Amino acid sequence: MWMAGVSLPVMMSGLSGCKAKEVGKKKIKVAVVMTTFFYRSHAHVILENFLQPYLFNGKVVDPREEFEIASFFVDQIAEKEGLEGNASDMSQEVAKEFDIPVYETIDGALCLGGEKLSVDAVLIIGEHGKYPFNDKGQELYPKKKFFDETVAVFDKSGRVVPVYTDKHLSHSWKEAKAMYDSSRKMGFGLMAGSSVPLAERRAPMEIPAGAKIVEAVSIHGGPVERYDFHGFEVLQSLVEGRKGNESGVREVQFLEGEALWKAADEGRWSVGLAEAAMRAEFPDDKRSLKEMCATRFSDTDFYGILVSYKDGTRGTVLKVGNDGIRWNFACEIAGKAKLLTTRFHVGPWNNRNLFRALSYSIQSLFREGQSPYPVERTLLTTGLLGAAMESRDKGGVALPTPQLQFAYQARNFETMREMGGTWKIITEDMEQPRGIEAVLGK
Repeated sequence: MWMAGVSLPVMMSGLSGCKAKEVGKKKIKVAVVMTTFFYRSHAHVILENFLQPYLFNGKVVDPREEFEIASFFVDQIAEKEGLEGNASDMSQEVAKEFDIPVYETIDGALCLGGEKLSVDAVLIIGEHGKYPFNDKGQELYPKKKFFDETVAVFDKSGRVVPVYTDKHLSHSWKEAKAMYDSSRKMGFGLMAGSSVPLAERRAPMEIPAGAKIVEAVSIHGGPVERYDFHGFEVLQSLVEGRKGNESGVREVQFLEGEALWKAADEGRWSVGLAEAAMRAEFPDDKRSLKEMCATRFSDTDFYGILVSYKDGTRGTVLKVGNDGIRWNFACEIAGKAKLLTTRFHVGPWNNRNLFRALSYSIQSLFREGQSPYPVERTLLTTGLLGAAMESRDKGGVALPTPQLQFAYQARNFETMREMGGTWKIITEDMEQPRGIEAVLGK
């Protein structure tokens, strides 16, 4: 019989505004399994919110009261691999500063050098590093390998604990589904996904639960594949609570150039909705999307992914321009003349501060034993991303997705979202730290 990891009771601290462990309770020990660790890598911007106090919705959260980073496994040391702009490794320095043992194997990190699972949660950060790409342009991060080695420790120990794995589950639908199935079979909480859906919405926007969504558009300005994933997560996090809840996706198509505009002319995606989404960012720019692409942006920085949902809802993820902090959204609700629009504000220092809310959500998983929002969302977006890359590889064919026709129940995750209070304290004129330091205001 599998024995799930125990969630530790907590109480509110009136002084800090965060949850603190009860007196006498042991801290939740976390093993960190990562591809690499350098300045502003995902390992850096997640772990800084586990090792030092941080701000969430303007209140101080001190993770040290509840959590202990018990071990590191690092797959690639930055200098040895020639990573991203000659990035320098941070893992050894941080491990020394915070007295964290570094193990050469995942087994060692989870068992703390012993024979059995000796931690209460596993944090897998499979992003960044020097890994091969496949013919579809997908970087082959060892997410499934890390996960399988984690599960092997669970198996030999007869005990399971919650697992967070960063961003999409895998480049492969088959691998992603196997990971999900393992978590269900063995009974441990699994969480994955993007930080962007947790960002502040400017202007504030909420889609009423159970609303009938006709069409939705999510817009980003980042690189193909890795930012398309975030675009899918923004889209899915907002449409999954529609009337009837999520029932799955029937077809996906990646389109560029004239083929994308032709699809708009055929009514397969709404240019007007995309223009409304862009005006959430540029309220005074009244030009058409085509004019904006011709003048403000480059046509080469424009493509789209069309999502046909099983229930008839239409979704589109567009790449517009070249701006890594562009996250815009618009949707049409049946029977409502006014479109709902917003942009996701990332806070100062580009996307770094997005990870405060994400870390808060991961900590909820480790504390409660289940994800605060459905992992099925990221299972679906992982499949959407894979299908989009396959459609692109095949020249933009419409790709049927019978594997993605599954249902799940949305959950309200508002308490995990940054609502803007933090940006009244942390401002752009503040210098961002180079290491692991608390940033709590002036």
